[in-house]
Amino acid sequence: MGRAPHLLIVTRLLTRFGLDSPELRAWAWYDVANSAFWCTVIVAVFPPFFSAYANEGVDRGVATERFAWTTTLAVTLVALLAPVLGALADQRAMKKRLLAVSTTLGVVAAAGMAFIGRGEWQFAAALFLVGNVGAASCLIFYDALLPHVARPDQLDRASGAAYSLGYLFSGLLLLVNLAWIVSPATFGLPDTTMGIRLSFVSVAIWWALFSLPLFRRVPEPAAVPLEGGHGVVGAAFRGAWKTFQEIRGQRDAFLMLIAFLLYNDGVQTIIRMGPIYGAEIGIDQNAQIAALVLVQFIGVPFAYLFGAAATRFGPKPALYVALSIYVVITFLGYNMSETWEFFVLAGLVGTVQGGSQAISRSLFARMIPRHKSSEYFGFFAVFEKFGGIFGPALFSISVSLTGSSRDAFLSVIAFFIVGGLMLRRVNVARGQAQAEAINRSVA
Repeated sequence: MGRAPHLLIVTRLLTRFGLDSPELRAWAWYDVANSAFWCTVIVAVFPPFFSAYANEGVDRGVATERFAWTTTLAVTLVALLAPVLGALADQRAMKKRLLAVSTTLGVVAAAGMAFIGRGEWQFAAALFLVGNVGAASCLIFYDALLPHVARPDQLDRASGAAYSLGYLFSGLLLLVNLAWIVSPATFGLPDTTMGIRLSFVSVAIWWALFSLPLFRRVPEPAAVPLEGGHGVVGAAFRGAWKTFQEIRGQRDAFLMLIAFLLYNDGVQTIIRMGPIYGAEIGIDQNAQIAALVLVQFIGVPFAYLFGAAATRFGPKPALYVALSIYVVITFLGYNMSETWEFFVLAGLVGTVQGGSQAISRSLFARMIPRHKSSEYFGFFAVFEKFGGIFGPALFSISVSLTGSSRDAFLSVIAFFIVGGLMLRRVNVARGQAQAEAINRSVA
């Protein structure tokens, strides 16, 4: 009896933030579930653990190369599988089942990391690969459920609110994980390594628990009928190819994908190369971890505010603001030399990182047919993953040509400018009308 008022308060708060149905709230909690793996494992804890512990006695350059190749392989696998998995999810009404499979892969991999031994880099790389594939694949099916649980007028606020929840709760878990790692004796742990192992287990439990509301409350959308009676796998491949042709025919949805590929490449380059660039100019690891925590908690209100702004003023103006701030970030990063400047940059990144991703998701969702949402978000995942390849490549080429990481950091600005120019060509109203026409034709 005593818990009901607290649950009522939480429900009213989530409703105020735009999550005004049980299904939409249940959907949003999965952002909390999945974000823990991205925040604690992928960004904060696993990379240094892999380099120093799983690769003990190995040159740091070799460890970094192994980590980079593992990440690249995971990204490539998801990019190759995403369209086919999306087609299969739609044709067989398997969004939730494939989401469950992807989640299980990630949860098992995160828990398994607790058993990595000293110098067992192959085992560590295998678990990191599986975890990355699970974490990235589940977003295909999770994002594809958004247009089924939210009305068109709810998409931007709901997407931003979900990102805010993810930032808030994954940031809180990260603080607990860092406390275990930095001061293990305070919590009765024998050493830092045990704190790291416990962090991996906590992410696995967290991911599993916060996934339950979605699986319990969000209904599975109806299947898309198979064509021609072919086998499931063959039909999935043919469906993926047909969907790609359809996307190309939907001018505005396709232009949105191209724009997203470009500006997201700049976003991902700052995320991936920023810490390396910071270390090069003398920002120590403790400052970088503190900056990561800052990004997490600044992202909480701003992801929601960007979603609310997109609802009121439109998604494209909100994205233009985010891209403009990223341009400022690149200029400031080019001139950065002090630790306090690094924290200023981290604060600015926190204001736009979640918001730009949330609006990109909701903008694309409003321009695609609901009955094929997994297939379309499968291609969204492809463009998202390849949006992390060209920027780092340009960064490396720039360093080779100029001998300066500063010039390389400044070169990233091109992705935001060109991506913004491409975004100008997207007619949201026309794209949404075309998607609604397709929805009515199959109703």
